[in-house]
Amino acid sequence: MKTDETPKQGVIPGARKPSSAKSGKSGKGGKEGGVLNVFSHGMLVVWALMVGVPLLWVLWSSFKTSNGILTDPWGLPSSLHWENWSNAWNKANMGQYFINTVIVVGGSVIGTMVLGSMAAYVLARFEFPGNRFIYYLFVAGMSFPVFMLVIPLFFVMRDFPTGSLLTTYQGMILVYIAYSLPFTVFFMTSFFRTLPTSVAEAAMIDGASHTRTFFQVMLPMAKPGLISIGIFNFLGQWNQYLLPMVLNQEEKDYVLTQGLAMIALQQGYENDWGALMAGMMIAMLPVLVVYFIFQRQVQAGLTAGAMK
Repeated sequence: MKTDETPKQGVIPGARKPSSAKSGKSGKGGKEGGVLNVFSHGMLVVWALMVGVPLLWVLWSSFKTSNGILTDPWGLPSSLHWENWSNAWNKANMGQYFINTVIVVGGSVIGTMVLGSMAAYVLARFEFPGNRFIYYLFVAGMSFPVFMLVIPLFFVMRDFPTGSLLTTYQGMILVYIAYSLPFTVFFMTSFFRTLPTSVAEAAMIDGASHTRTFFQVMLPMAKPGLISIGIFNFLGQWNQYLLPMVLNQEEKDYVLTQGLAMIALQQGYENDWGALMAGMMIAMLPVLVVYFIFQRQVQAGLTAGAMK
C-alpha cells in the first residue's frame, strides 16, 4: 500500500524552520540601531542648541538698550530699538566696512573659482610631465598654517615691484586668492575626475577648442562642485581676520572682522552694547543668507562625486 507523500500546502520539502536564534539576533540588531539613532539625533539637537542659542541671543540683544543687556542679559527686549542698527551702520562705520568686505570677498571668490577650476581641469584631464608634482604642490599648500606666512607675505606685498600692495583692494584680493587656491584645486580636481570624458571628446570631435570645451561643456557640468567650493571659500574669506589685520592697517579700508574687533576693544561709541550686537548681526547675516539659499546645492555638490 502506497503512502501519500505529497507535501502539505505551504510547506516546502527539505526547508528548515527559521531559527529562533536568528530572530533574536535580528531583534538585538534592531535595538542597537534604535539606540544609535536616538544617540545621533540627540547629538544633533545638542549641536543645534550650541549654535542656535548664541545666535538668537545676539539677535534679540541687538534690539535692546545697553542697560537692558547688562541688567537682564537673557531677557527678551521690551521694545525694538532699531536705532542700534542705524548707530552700528553709520556711527560705528559698519556700512563702510561692509562695502569693503563685499568688494574684497567678491573679487577674491570670483578669482579663486576661475583660476582654481581652470588649474583643476588641466590637472584632472591632461597627462603631462610634472602633473602629479604640481598637484601635490597645491596639496602641500593646505598644510602650511597662515601664521608662518604672514611676516614674509607682509614684506612681499610692501616691496612689490609695481608699488606697495598693502592696504589696497587688489592686494587683499590677491592674498585671499592665494590663500584659498590650494583647497579649491584639490577639491575641483577630484570633482572633474568624476565627470564623464565622452562629452568632452564629443565636443572636441565637433570642432570645439579646449577653451570652449572647458567653459561651455565641462564647467556647467561641474556646477554642483563649483557652488559647494564657492560657498566654502566665501565663508572662509568673509570671516578672515588675521590676514587683513596684518596687511590692511588703514581704518577706512577695514573689513568687517577688523571693524568688529576695533569696536569691541575700544567701544568708541560710549559703551553702546546694543549697537555692538547689531554690528555682529550685520556681519553674520550675509553668511546665513548664503547658506540658507544654497544649502541644497552644497549637499548635492558634496555627494555628487560619490553618486557617479
